[in-house]
Amino acid sequence: MKDINAAEDRLRAEIGELKRQLAERDKPEDGPRKPSRPSTGVLVFLGLLILALIAGGFYAGYLPRRHREAVLAAESKAGAESLPVVTVVKVGRSDARSELILPGSVQAVTEAPVLARASGYVRRRYVDIGDRVSEGQPLAEIEAPELDRQIQQARSALEQARSSVQQAEAALKQGRSNENLARVTAARWKNLLDKGVVSRQENDTYQAQWAAQQASVEALEKAVAVAAGNAGGVQANLDRLIELKGYQTVRAPFAGAITLRNVDTGALINDGSTLLFRIAQTDRLRTYVNVPQSEAASVRVGQPAALMFPDLPGRKFMGTVTRTSNALDPATRTLLVEVQVPNADGKLLPGMYAQVDLSVERTTPTLTVKGDTLVVRADGPQVAVVDAAGRVHYVRIQLGRDYGDRIEVLSGLEEGQQVVVNPSDFVREGAQVAPVMLDEKPAGKKS
Repeated sequence: MKDINAAEDRLRAEIGELKRQLAERDKPEDGPRKPSRPSTGVLVFLGLLILALIAGGFYAGYLPRRHREAVLAAESKAGAESLPVVTVVKVGRSDARSELILPGSVQAVTEAPVLARASGYVRRRYVDIGDRVSEGQPLAEIEAPELDRQIQQARSALEQARSSVQQAEAALKQGRSNENLARVTAARWKNLLDKGVVSRQENDTYQAQWAAQQASVEALEKAVAVAAGNAGGVQANLDRLIELKGYQTVRAPFAGAITLRNVDTGALINDGSTLLFRIAQTDRLRTYVNVPQSEAASVRVGQPAALMFPDLPGRKFMGTVTRTSNALDPATRTLLVEVQVPNADGKLLPGMYAQVDLSVERTTPTLTVKGDTLVVRADGPQVAVVDAAGRVHYVRIQLGRDYGDRIEVLSGLEEGQQVVVNPSDFVREGAQVAPVMLDEKPAGKKS
């Protein structure tokens, strides 16, 4: 454009110079002269000069502009035809053997509170917190004088009940004797009546006396049974009191360790309500873990498990799955699993926090994708899948466990599909892209 303007300026200057020369030539020197026309050569020169200027302007302005437009159009077409490069990874499966680490709390296999069965005062205490005891070992002595008085009363009542039984038995013996006499007498009068020696009325009197004695014997037998029952009740009460007296010595129900002491010498004890001690069996411990539904089918009774503790780094305590609930908790969709671990050396304590490592053998390993392929939208998690034609399709998926760098996919994808890593704004539904596998570089670039 600068060349065109300069040419126009030169053309105007030359035209002005020509006009000036013509005006000076036509100017009268001595008198009026006839106006003269420019010569043919001048006109031809002017025409050629104008054509040259037009041609120079054409070559200096239009052709470069046309060239630039063609270059821009070519570059635009090349940019439109080139595809955006995206990094993709293939959908794979998780390992067949997976380590499942779940939290748990260690508990004693057997733990029980020790309460008193007899009311009174603690006469003597034999154990304290942390002591290890054997089954049946005395833990404390309780003094209960009221119980001794109750035992004496029960024994006296038992003697009275036994005397009542003896009296009832004696009355029964007398009643049976009377019944035998009445029976013999009635038989004799019956024979006399058959011979016509006595009247029928007299015979009926003796027959009625025999029936009355039979009824009396039956009543006496029931009286004996009642007296015996009363004696048995008194005996049972006496046995109960004697057994309660045996509970004055509090003994360990099983071998274990004393984890709680709640009383001391002289404390008042109420029957069945005062907690004396708590004892736990610690040679074998157990822990409960909640296994997610996705792994519940892989947990079996008898499979090994390892317990790890933050305060015991580098050590693993091997245990065994002893039982499962065989049903999922409808609130958490988890399976309750019990793991038992031996503790002969006493290193582990009830109540410790543990991490239980279950090496689960999966029947059907799940699909996994990288965590940075996930796109979270209002309608749920999605991934951008690149098909064989290089087109992008967003697929909604159902997520499982999160392993940190990879995430389980329960549904929505198939093994071997290519998903976009860190999809940007130009990765839209139906967009055409050039996929490049992760850790690979596009063609033409050197490392």
